[in-house]
Amino acid sequence: MTEPTPFPPTAPPPRLVTPGLYLVATPIGNLRDMTLRALDVLAAADLVLAEDTRVTAKLLSAYGLKAKLERCDDHASARAAEIAIERVREGQVVALVSDAGTPVISDPGFVVARAFIAADLPVHPIPGASSLLAALCMAGQPSDRFLFAGFLPPKSAARKTMLGELKAGRQTLVFFESGPRLAASLADMAEVLGDRPAAVTREMTKLYEEAIRGTLAELTVDPRCDSPKGEIVIVVGPGAAEVASEADIDAALTEALTRLSTGEAASEVADAFDLPRKPLYRRALELQGKG
Repeated sequence: MTEPTPFPPTAPPPRLVTPGLYLVATPIGNLRDMTLRALDVLAAADLVLAEDTRVTAKLLSAYGLKAKLERCDDHASARAAEIAIERVREGQVVALVSDAGTPVISDPGFVVARAFIAADLPVHPIPGASSLLAALCMAGQPSDRFLFAGFLPPKSAARKTMLGELKAGRQTLVFFESGPRLAASLADMAEVLGDRPAAVTREMTKLYEEAIRGTLAELTVDPRCDSPKGEIVIVVGPGAAEVASEADIDAALTEALTRLSTGEAASEVADAFDLPRKPLYRRALELQGKG
């Protein structure tokens, strides 16, 4: 194992931080994941909106920074938006952070960002750490097409309903979850989605970083998934494609032909069933008595 080399002193110089709202990503566990640009913005900020001011105060202290802090949680986001808009209109710099990761993603800061956009005021993303993307990278599931579904409902019935709405999609699914609800959520996923490959990731970038991989049925009974501690992200792979019957295809083509031209109907059904277009075009002609 080699020691990391010191960061080169030839890093690009900081740019002027102009008035506006800056959505600043913060580390999800490892303080060295803070970006230079994020530090530049926080150093220049006249006001920092924070989900938990105590957490953000510790973060700022770790880098020798001080700033005026304003609470921006679920109960205070509307008021924080009003204060921030007033400050920016006065020519000040406002930074928005969450407790960890990229703000606005399943986060009360969304209210502030939307208010700024509605007021036609500048909003600048300062990218960095994201538990969503970190989990997707380490899960080992397809990442070319994915759907982030945030937190599932706490009650099983509502959770199953939401999972049922997501079942048909042909993409990887990503969820946030708490430790106490993890096992129950995995069991509902296995029941509704089927036994798909998945990964439970926790404590990413921290000392006890872990990715528990297996099928949903395997993860449901894995003792490591029984109320673990830490921030948890579940990544579920796409389900197996269902093979459409000839009757299903003919029904879809017949319906599409009532609305579209032959070529357009063939294209629509090809996309819907993930099938080649040419055979569907020939079948559409046959259904019209032109084949």
